[in-house]
Amino acid sequence: MIGYLSFIVLIPLAAVVWKSTGGGLDGFWNAVTSPAALASLKLTFGASMVVALVNAVMGTLIAWVLVRDDFPGKGLVNSLIDLPFALPTIVAGLTLLALYGPKGPIGVNIAYTRVAVVAALLFVTLPFVVRAVQPVLHELDTDMEEAAASLGAGGFTIFRRVIFPNLVPAILSGVALAFARAVGEFGAVILISGNIPFKTQVASVQIFSNIESDRPTAAAALSVVLLGLSFLALLSIDMLRRWGSKHES
Repeated sequence: MIGYLSFIVLIPLAAVVWKSTGGGLDGFWNAVTSPAALASLKLTFGASMVVALVNAVMGTLIAWVLVRDDFPGKGLVNSLIDLPFALPTIVAGLTLLALYGPKGPIGVNIAYTRVAVVAALLFVTLPFVVRAVQPVLHELDTDMEEAAASLGAGGFTIFRRVIFPNLVPAILSGVALAFARAVGEFGAVILISGNIPFKTQVASVQIFSNIESDRPTAAAALSVVLLGLSFLALLSIDMLRRWGSKHES
C-alpha cells in the first residue's frame, strides 16, 4: 500500500517540489511573489473561501431537503447532485458561458468577471457538502428530536441544539474537500473567466501560462504554494472536525 501511495502521490509531489527549487530559493520566492502570481493567488483563495462558505449553507440545506422531504422528481434531483463529478469540467465551463455569457438566453452576463469564477467553482464543488451531510442525516436518531419537541422546544431550537452539533463534523469535511477542489480547479474557469491578468486569472491558469511561456520552474513554485496551502487548510479543518467530535462526546 505504501509503495502504491508513493508511486501515485508522494513521488510526483516530491518531483514538483524539487522542480520548484531549480532556480534556488531566490528564484522560488521571486516566482511566487511576482505581481501576477500574487494576484492569482489572492483571487483563487478568496473565491475558494466564498465557495466553501456558500457550500456549507446551501449544501446542508440541499441535503436536508433530500433526506427529510418528499417531492416529485426527488430521485432525479438526487442524481443531478453528482453531475459535476461525471461531467468534464471544460464542458461545465462551456455550459456556464453559454448560459451566463454575452449571448446567453436569460439576459444575464457575468462572463469574464470574478462573479463568473465563483459561479464556476460553485458548480464543480456542489456535491461535496451534500454527500458528506446526507449519510449523517440518514443515521440521526429522530427520537431525540421527538423528545425535544415533547418538552416544548421549537423547530429552530431542535435544529440548533440537537441536529446541528451532529452535522458539524460532516459539514467541515465537505467544506474542506470543496475548498481544496476549488483551489485547484482549471477546466471550469478557463473559458468563463476570460483569464484576464490581475482580474480574473486564477492560480491554476497562471501555472498553465507559465508552462506555455517556458517557465516550468515558476509553474512548479506556484504549484507548491497551492499544494501547501491546500494541505494546511485540509489539516486545519480536519483538526477542527476531530475537536468537534471529541467535544460532542
